[in-house]
Amino acid sequence: MTNGSAREPAATTPERILDAAEDLFAQKGYKGTSLGDVAERVGIRSPSLYNHFRNKEALYRAVLGRLLDDFAAPMEELTRGPISDQRLQDWLETIVRKHHANPNLARLLQHAALSGGPGTNDLIERFFQPMFGTDEGLAQPGLRALGEAGLQPWAVMAFNNLVMSYVTMAPMYRDLLGQDPFSEEALERQLALVKTLLRAVLALPAGPGHPG
Repeated sequence: MTNGSAREPAATTPERILDAAEDLFAQKGYKGTSLGDVAERVGIRSPSLYNHFRNKEALYRAVLGRLLDDFAAPMEELTRGPISDQRLQDWLETIVRKHHANPNLARLLQHAALSGGPGTNDLIERFFQPMFGTDEGLAQPGLRALGEAGLQPWAVMAFNNLVMSYVTMAPMYRDLLGQDPFSEEALERQLALVKTLLRAVLALPAGPGHPG
C-alpha cells in the first residue's frame, strides 16, 4: 500500500488480452483484426495468446460476452419489476452513461452489422431482443399506443440508433459542437435530449389504430 490507500490489483494477462482485443475489434471489426494485432498491443508473442484463448473466434466471443454482461444487466434489472415511468427513465440514463463511458460496444455493433462476425445471435438475444418484448402490464399509454400502432419495433430501433450512433459518429462533429463530444457537458446535453424524447413518447395518448 502507498499513502494509506490500496493499489489497484494488476490486470491479469487474460484481462489485458481482452482489453486490447476489445479496443481493436471496436476499431477494425472482427475480420480486420488479427491475433498478431492483439499480441502486439498486449506486448506478448502471438503463440502466447493460445494459452488463454484457443482462436480468434473464442477471443471475440469472450470480448462480446464481457460487454454484454455489462450492457445487458440494466435491462435485466428493469424487467424484474413493474416498468414505471421513472424506472424507464433511469434505465435509459444508465444505458446512455454506459455507452458514453465505453463506446466500444456501439462501435463493435456497427462493424458486426456491416461485415458480420461470430456471436451475432448472442447480440440479438441478449441485447436487442429484450427491448422488443411486449409487456401487457405496461402502464404507460404512450408505449401502449406505439404497440397498438405497430410502431414499437421502430421506436426501439430509433432510440438505439440515437444512443449508439452518438458515440460512433459524434467525434466527426467535434468542431461543430465546439467541445469534446465525450465531455461531461456533452453527456448532459445528450441525456437531456433522450429524456425529452422519452417523455414525449410516454405522453402519447393511448388509442387503437395505425397512423395514416
